[in-house]
Amino acid sequence: MFYQTMHSEDSEIFTIEYGTDFSFPPHLHGAFELITVTDGEMEVSIENKTYTLSGGDAVFVFPDQVHSLSTTEKSRHVLWIFSSQYIKHFFATHRNLKAENNMFHPSADLFRIMMSTKSDDSIFTIKGILYLLIAEFDKDRKYISRIAEKKELLLKIFDFVGENYSRDCQLKNLSDTLGYSYVYLSRYFKERTGISFTAYVNRYRINESCYLLLNKNADITTIAFECGFDSVRSFNRNFKEYMHKSPHEYRDMQ
Repeated sequence: MFYQTMHSEDSEIFTIEYGTDFSFPPHLHGAFELITVTDGEMEVSIENKTYTLSGGDAVFVFPDQVHSLSTTEKSRHVLWIFSSQYIKHFFATHRNLKAENNMFHPSADLFRIMMSTKSDDSIFTIKGILYLLIAEFDKDRKYISRIAEKKELLLKIFDFVGENYSRDCQLKNLSDTLGYSYVYLSRYFKERTGISFTAYVNRYRINESCYLLLNKNADITTIAFECGFDSVRSFNRNFKEYMHKSPHEYRDMQ
């Protein structure tokens, strides 16, 4: 699923998610996102800039920034997603800005506080911790003005893939649906996300297949076709390319 429909700028949300060996294709949403790697190594791409995070490193993703997560071998991470309502003053003063560098390394004391924080802690506790994190992130941070960009088209493309990934989800079909030229959509999507439309569709399908492999009692052939692949061979090849293990190995190791 994509966060943009769940995590809007206007809704008041705060969630904490823990993950292992996690990868997620390019997406964007109206909330802030704090990604902290506790073990191993993860690559996080934010607007075509890639950061390599290891134990204790973090990135702070601003609302409406396209970002993706990728684990090549092993990683453990903590993901905080929260609306601007939790950090109103920072949001008000930085609404039209973005950081030149989204990566930072929280202090050891703050890292320990983060690891003990729970999503059902009092709102005062959560806001206090968020502002402590922002204070460390903001220290000597350089910002640049955000160029006014239309995000509506990118959201439409994301929605199209989410609705059609299990079928014939090709760029030509997207072009016919949205009324934009094939060439324009191909170039636009690559510029905004850093990957081709076809690569994105395959990543989305693999992400969905990972969920089904762990949560549905179905054979791998069935899952491959449910996720839009036209053959088990193609599914296995793409799965190994993105997850660095076969579907059988992925299901057995969980």
